[in-house]
Amino acid sequence: MKTADVVKELAEAVQQLGVMVRREKGNFRGGYCIRDGEEILMLNKRHPSEVHLGVLAAALKDLPVDTVFLRPAVRRALEDAWIRSVQVELESEDGDG
Repeated sequence: MKTADVVKELAEAVQQLGVMVRREKGNFRGGYCIRDGEEILMLNKRHPSEVHLGVLAAALKDLPVDTVFLRPAVRRALEDAWIRSVQVELESEDGDG
């Protein structure tokens, strides 16, 4: 499954969870935030799908993703992104000491 297709389905899942997904251009990575009481997930239009996948995965870590249906290939991609983010965190911790 193409990364862009996974991103599209994950963005739809985020919306089903009541979070607005906005795609904007600018000097930012993107991520989840609350502004004026509204939950928003920002994606930078200039970034590739792989970055969008990481941003969506990070947001979905803190949202009740088990309450929405995800196709098995999409769920696998999400879980793989979670594993990659943990590996990066561990590598960062090793580099500090």
